This record gives sequence, C-alpha cells and structure tokens, in this order.
Amino acid sequence: MSNQDAHPPLAVDAAISALQSRVGDRVRAARASIGISRRVLSEMSGVSPRYLAQLEGGDGNISIGLLLRVADALGVSLETLVARSDLPPEALRMGEAFAAADEPTKARVREMLSGATTKAGRICLIGLRGAGKSTLGAAAAAALDAPFVELNRTIEASGGMPIGEIMALYGPEGYRQLEADALNQIVADHDRAIVAVAGGIVGEAQTFDLLLDRFHTIWVKASPEEHMDRVRAQGDTRPMEGNPQAMAQLRVLLTSREAEYARADAILDTSGQSVDDSLERLLALTARLGFITGDIP
Repeated sequence: MSNQDAHPPLAVDAAISALQSRVGDRVRAARASIGISRRVLSEMSGVSPRYLAQLEGGDGNISIGLLLRVADALGVSLETLVARSDLPPEALRMGEAFAAADEPTKARVREMLSGATTKAGRICLIGLRGAGKSTLGAAAAAALDAPFVELNRTIEASGGMPIGEIMALYGPEGYRQLEADALNQIVADHDRAIVAVAGGIVGEAQTFDLLLDRFHTIWVKASPEEHMDRVRAQGDTRPMEGNPQAMAQLRVLLTSREAEYARADAILDTSGQSVDDSLERLLALTARLGFITGDIP
C-alpha cells in the first residue's frame, strides 16, 4: 500500500477542514474571553483583519508563523489553538498556568478541584529538634487563634507515661504505633490546628505519608550548629556529653533525612533569624499558601 493510499485525499481534506474550523472557533473564543475586537487583535498580532476574519470563519489557510503571532497576542500557546481537544480556551490557558506553577500551588489546585478537604486547616511543622518547631508552632497558633498540639504530648497522654518510658516498655515499634494512632486522633479532633512532630517521624513511611496527606506540612530547618546550640540553650547538654563526634553525627542525621523533609509543602529556614522574625515569616508563608485562615497581626 502506498503512502497516498494510507491517507485517502477525502479523509485528509476532512481533517484539514476540521482543523481550520477548530482553530477558528478557538481564536474567536479566546478573543472574546479577553474582550478585544478583531481590529485590536490585528494591531496586536500584525495579522490583517481580512486574514483574521477568514481564520475565525474556518476558511483561513493561515501560515504557522502568522498563527503563532495570533496565539502570542491572545496569550495562549500555539498548541492550545490546534490541540485535538474540546476544552474551551480558558481551560487550556489554565492548564498551561498549572504546568508552569510550583509544586505547592499545584497541590492546592488538585485539592480544590477534587473537592477534597483532607488537609483542612491543619498545619504540621516537621524537622530536627532545635529548629524551633515548638516555639514557633505555639506562637503561630496563638496568632491565628488555633489549637497548638505537640504530637509527643498526645502520645504521652494516650500511653499514660512519658515518651522515654514508652520507648523502654514498648520499644520503637510500640512507639511508632502510638505515634500513628495519635496522628489519626488529631485529624479526627481538629480541622484547624498547628501541630509539631518529632524529627524522626519521617523514618516510618506509612505514618509520614499519612501526615503529608492530612496536613499542610512545613519543614522548619536551621544550620547544624544552630540545631545544637538551641538544644543546649534549652538546658539539654546530652548531645555533647562524652561524644566528641556529636556535631558530625548531627550533620549525617540531617543529610540522611533531607530528602524526606523536602517532601513538605513548604520550607522555613530559621538560620540566623530571631524568633520574632521567624514567626513573621511563618505567618506570611501560611497566609500566602492559604494553609490556614485567621487574623495575622
């Protein structure tokens, strides 16, 4: 079979006619959506009104170059005008904007379009100890008039004993189960809250996936030196006692967890920042990304 036989002339003519009609309809609809006349589009694109009239009427045998000018003037891509899709230009334009958006914006769009409210107004601060999760979480919750919840305190209340005793009695596996149960309880109890979790939560894949699915997550990070200094400033000198390699180990721990922490919806670096400055940036971040509503001072 020859190439000519593979694509009968009548079928090709029909495809061309359909393409011309489709492009014409989309140019006309795109022009209407931004409220400009054909004359204005002609001035913006450099394509004559006669050509534009033929194009919108489905009779235009316009060149690719001229069609690209029209697309640029309308603020859409050439692909939008010629794609085999019944979507209106507005939807195609939104698709292009979505493709160019950052990941947090895409995540919010997906959630809104799906009608899901799985994350609601819950924010979870993750990261290593000493980043400022508890301090900033409590302050942000007060500013937003939202509950502040420390996951470990919820675990202690559920287990009826301090975390150290839970670990000694039930071991890591028992602790992780209580951790998952406590997280589910927070989701059940609060549609709006600021939550701080232990840095090691990323080590349990299923629990961390649940957290990412049900909370707007923010990785609160700092330099290794500041992590260590802040822990010691809290009166806990254990990280350094009898361990000259403590800083090196901290760096290794941070590096090993970075990929998981980076899965968060946003990042707040508190390195070299005062508590007030970090709080201001945290509140601005949550407002900009629409994580939670509330009056910000």
